[in-house]
Amino acid sequence: MAPTTLTALALTCSLKPSPEPSSADKLARQVLDELAAHGVTGDLIRVVDHDVRPGVQKDMGEGDEWPMIRERVLAADILVLATPTWVGHPSSVAQRVMERLDAELSETDDEGRLLTYGKVAVVAVVGNEDGAHKIIADCFQALNDVGFTIPASGGTYWNNEAMNPKDYIELEQTPDPVASTNKKLASNAAHLARLLKQDRYPPVQ
Repeated sequence: MAPTTLTALALTCSLKPSPEPSSADKLARQVLDELAAHGVTGDLIRVVDHDVRPGVQKDMGEGDEWPMIRERVLAADILVLATPTWVGHPSSVAQRVMERLDAELSETDDEGRLLTYGKVAVVAVVGNEDGAHKIIADCFQALNDVGFTIPASGGTYWNNEAMNPKDYIELEQTPDPVASTNKKLASNAAHLARLLKQDRYPPVQ
């Protein structure tokens, strides 16, 4: 039997618009590269480049670019949510993405399943301050609440040592622990997404 084709979409939540270099972009692209090794085709959107309006509806009206991003999220099998750390929390852009995903709680198929059921989500965090574990936990909870499935080892991160302003994009080499975590994350995410695509969650009774 031919392997199941999978796709991934990375939403990077840097506060920096393109083309400014972004550590969140760098880590997200590394995750996409690892997913590619498992036959997953990936793409990336830097959310701050788009007019994503505040709110919890799937479409907040004229000029709102979230519907376009949402369409691509729902078309992908794996979502990579990448965020920098700001004062110990995910960026405001990441928070807005999670708020907009709240609309998925009202969207179901003909059998009562959320449209996000069967889709896998992973989280990538970068920062030159502490907070990655808490950010990953908060993002996992939000993503799971709206229907995404979280794989084992589904979070990857890099934090610099305290009081040192160096950024991830400035590193000449990816630290071994980050590289190995990226590999585990990609392997588990691709495996889980393939299983869920072949055998969907049962209808809600």
